Amino acid sequence: MQLRRGRMCTACSPLAPGSTVDLGAQYITRSPQRAGPHARFYDELLALGLLEPLTSPIEGMVVKEGECNFVAPQGVSSIIKHYLKESGADVCFGHRVTRVDLRDDRWEVSTETGRPERFDLVVLTMPAPRILQLQGDVANLISECQRRQLESVSYSSRYALGLFYEAGTKIDVPWAGQYITSNPCIRFISIDNKKRNIESPDVGPSLVVHTTVPFGVTHMERSTEDVQELILQQLETVLPGLPRPAAAKCQRWRHSQQIPKGNSADTE
Repeated sequence: MQLRRGRMCTACSPLAPGSTVDLGAQYITRSPQRAGPHARFYDELLALGLLEPLTSPIEGMVVKEGECNFVAPQGVSSIIKHYLKESGADVCFGHRVTRVDLRDDRWEVSTETGRPERFDLVVLTMPAPRILQLQGDVANLISECQRRQLESVSYSSRYALGLFYEAGTKIDVPWAGQYITSNPCIRFISIDNKKRNIESPDVGPSLVVHTTVPFGVTHMERSTEDVQELILQQLETVLPGLPRPAAAKCQRWRHSQQIPKGNSADTE
């Protein structure tokens, strides 16, 4: 089961609901510039136990001066669930928006299935290419300048593979996460429960692998089953002798992260 989509995505083991893995964002970085303006949000999340300082070692991680990194013990999706609950919103998932029209000074939103609904305000947070695919009045309201700006946005593409192990399984490495620079497939590995400080003898460990962008681009149109096997083969070369997982979740990130203009590097 996948609790939330997007970068704040946490997946659950189909065999052991208590075993989870963050497939998207691995930690939350607070920059010095945002420490003040966002202090109340961090204070609230820390007080609720939804965030904790990242204390486990992440090999290869570059920490800039003044930055602080945090993890979400209950999974990064817990942050989204908290704010959705606080908002009082009636949340519906699994509805793909296809068009947005202006009707009697209200926004009418149509999906692939179901009847159109009207709203006072519509906020679009999907990747720029998805916005440009929308039909209806919203397409005509985007100016040529705005359209060119949206068209100029580019994204990296990659896969994430979450692996779930049986209780009692040992993954004997000295780190909780590691950035990989010498493998054509794998960019990042994390022992997720270790990184989030939630190791328990009653729940098996979980591991997440992020691929490199070149690998993701090359294999973006292949089935996730095929890609999962390719990643597992490469993982064996990075961590020889790793036990076979009890369950796995392979996630395709077609629009993983926005690439800053002038930068084509494979960055996490």
